[in-house]
Amino acid sequence: MSHNPAIGDRVRDVRKRRGLSQSELAGLSGVSISLIRKLEQAERQDARLETLRKLAVALRVPTSGLTVGPETDHADPGTVDSWEPVRRALFSSVPAPDERPTSDGVLATMTALRPALAANRYSQIRVILPSLIRDADALDGRAHCVRSQVLNLTGWLLVQTRQWDSAEATLRLAIDSATDRLDAGAAASTMCWSLLRQGRLAEARELAIRWADDIEPRFSRATTAELSLWGRFMLGVTNAAVRDARPGEAEDALGLARAAADRIGREVAADASTTRTFGPTTVAMISAENAAISGQPDKVLIMARGIAQDVLNPTAASRCRHRLDIASALAHLRRYPEAVAILQELRRDVPEWLVQQGYARDILSMVVSRRRILTPEMRELADFIRLGL
Repeated sequence: MSHNPAIGDRVRDVRKRRGLSQSELAGLSGVSISLIRKLEQAERQDARLETLRKLAVALRVPTSGLTVGPETDHADPGTVDSWEPVRRALFSSVPAPDERPTSDGVLATMTALRPALAANRYSQIRVILPSLIRDADALDGRAHCVRSQVLNLTGWLLVQTRQWDSAEATLRLAIDSATDRLDAGAAASTMCWSLLRQGRLAEARELAIRWADDIEPRFSRATTAELSLWGRFMLGVTNAAVRDARPGEAEDALGLARAAADRIGREVAADASTTRTFGPTTVAMISAENAAISGQPDKVLIMARGIAQDVLNPTAASRCRHRLDIASALAHLRRYPEAVAILQELRRDVPEWLVQQGYARDILSMVVSRRRILTPEMRELADFIRLGL
């Protein structure tokens, strides 16, 4: 959610420059006139990024033109407290391990964590992270690449749990520690995703473009690792552009990502630190995500039917996000039981992931607002994802 008293002023100023009444803007954007009035009169000082994008499209300006500051959907106090040992290991002096760690040992620990990563079991992983960070810090200078990978993994998890400031500091350390361009790029890709999740669209776009230009692989001789990382940055550009009401730029970047995915021909690991992948399936899911953001629920469902469901791990974060896009499309089409069923499935399969998703709260909030009676299951789900009913 974006919080800024200047949002209403900007909406009003641009609306007047376009010669639109509040009623006309409501009709063009699909945003209720009551919300527009509350924003402009400062009775309400917050709006979801999706709402701002609708207003921006109607007003023919970038979404970032209506915002001043980033999203502020921070981790709740309980999450922050539970990750304190990780932050101490990252940013405080800690005793060196009794036995000198080895690169192979640190990498083996990271490999052992992958099943928990794939299942989004954050509470299990965060217990291991402090010692893993400590061991990576104690490696000699020739193992900086291993330290960078550990820091990227940690930064990725901090983003997953909405601990933005700690994540940014960690990812900057990961970039600085990297001795390999691809390891540094992997951490920069995580940083781009963090900026997107916060609604810092212009920064995310500029970062993705800068790193994509730096990598700029020649398709005829690029390695799979170079193509997959470059493709992830192109997805970062399309993610930022579609949210910033730049559809042409979003489509161009998506086309470039698709070309890289087609060149690879399969899903591959996008980096050595996380469970992110890149390939034709990932690009197809992002295409559906763009359709969801652009308000095309019918298209989302059509595209989803063409995406192979057995390529990715069922609990992979990217696949879970795609399931939310489907749930959102169903909710927009008033197919509420089906939308709620997907949320219930995600609660069963990836509870620690789901509770961190503001998107899930938006979807259920839409369902709740349009139903006169809630079932006990829906009320329980609302409590679980902290809808705040």
